[in-house]
Amino acid sequence: MPRSPSSSVQQARQALANRLRELVKDSGLEGQQVAALCGWHPSKVSRISTGRTQPSEDDIRAWCRACGAEDRTGDLIASLRAVDGMWVSWRRMESTGLRRAQEARLPLYERTRWFRAYSPGLFPGLLQTFGYTEDVLRAVQRRRVAVDDVADAVAVRMERQSVLREGQRRFAFLVEEGVLGNGLGDADTQAEQLDHLLMVAALPNASVGVIPVRLGRVRMPVEGFWIFDTAQVNVELVSGYLTITQPSEIKAYADTFATLAEMAVYGDKARALLAKARDSLT
Repeated sequence: MPRSPSSSVQQARQALANRLRELVKDSGLEGQQVAALCGWHPSKVSRISTGRTQPSEDDIRAWCRACGAEDRTGDLIASLRAVDGMWVSWRRMESTGLRRAQEARLPLYERTRWFRAYSPGLFPGLLQTFGYTEDVLRAVQRRRVAVDDVADAVAVRMERQSVLREGQRRFAFLVEEGVLGNGLGDADTQAEQLDHLLMVAALPNASVGVIPVRLGRVRMPVEGFWIFDTAQVNVELVSGYLTITQPSEIKAYADTFATLAEMAVYGDKARALLAKARDSLT
């Protein structure tokens, strides 16, 4: 499993390693004895117990059996799966197609009440029209997914947009000005997307800010990210999908969002940029 750049993932892995090390201590065994009972080289026990190597589910079963703590197996495997879910490569997430990856995020959107999204390169999913979404997901499918279920994945993303109008939810979207004229489709699709953005900006529970292209910025563009309430941040990187849960890291993204939000324009000034982008299409 590739190592994530996030300390959230590293700390979760270390917490699991600490729990496994405590099992050895509670059992009264030494690491070499656990290794012998598991049929491993002693260095494997050392690497797992210090967090340098992540165990497999079978490793955890053998470890618990050696320590006489088989009743702890289920809980520890659940923890391992939670760690695995914090950093997921695109190949793994999309191995069965794009629809399943879209569906997996739906419960998170349904339970969230405060959404903050920043995008430097394209419109966030909740703001996308059908045509724009189809272009985005088709490009993803061609680049890295063998299964062609784009139509189903688009339908799922469109269904997810119902959260914009259901329940007591708040939304704050930030996009870089370049997004307004940067699309994968044709001019008609981009124009429709810009018109749709104006509609979303008019919703009473949504704020849409555009960060103008200018010199003297106080914060340069960063990777796109979503903040879900104050509990979780998701970041889409080139190699995979990162879930951040450590409070200090969530705060770092929240602070970055606040800085970027101060740089953005809203209302008439944002509409002027949208009109300029739309006019440039013709």
